[in-house]
Amino acid sequence: MRLNEINDNPGSRKFRVRIGRGIGSGMGKMGGRGGKGQTARSGVAIGGFEGGQMPLHRRLPKRGFNKWRPKDYNEINVGTLQNAIDAKILDGGKPVDVAALVAAGILRRGKDGLRVLGTGELKAKISVVANHATASAKSAIEQAGGSVKLIVPKVLEADVAKRAKTAAKKAKVAAKGGKS
Repeated sequence: MRLNEINDNPGSRKFRVRIGRGIGSGMGKMGGRGGKGQTARSGVAIGGFEGGQMPLHRRLPKRGFNKWRPKDYNEINVGTLQNAIDAKILDGGKPVDVAALVAAGILRRGKDGLRVLGTGELKAKISVVANHATASAKSAIEQAGGSVKLIVPKVLEADVAKRAKTAAKKAKVAAKGGKS
């Protein structure tokens, strides 16, 4: 090997294309932007613009409802819990909650809570603490001799009073037979 035979590894250096630097570069004149007009310039705001006509996304009716702050729960099946207990990853004697599942490495992070689903078979007697549990999951856990404790979100007293006041107002309006 000689000094004049030393090369870089293939693909180790990539030379960027210098656009708008003359005819000989192959990327001169328009610099890869095509012809003239709005799209040839920066700051293009075409998106859903239809030349002043009412755009499609505004012509079509809105449907449904998007929750303002949706909760993102971890979902786990009872079959997955049984597999973790069989593999000795999870201790069935202790309450199974988000913290225990994260510590065992079954879940990556806590998110907003835990939702237990009923897919799979459960033989172990476990005590589950979760935010939600499907009817099939509850029955599977209770048939195995375990228990399900649901975490009920706290509602402020002010909110309860406000709801009661609104319900009373609606009842009063309904009794009159009119709209508010």
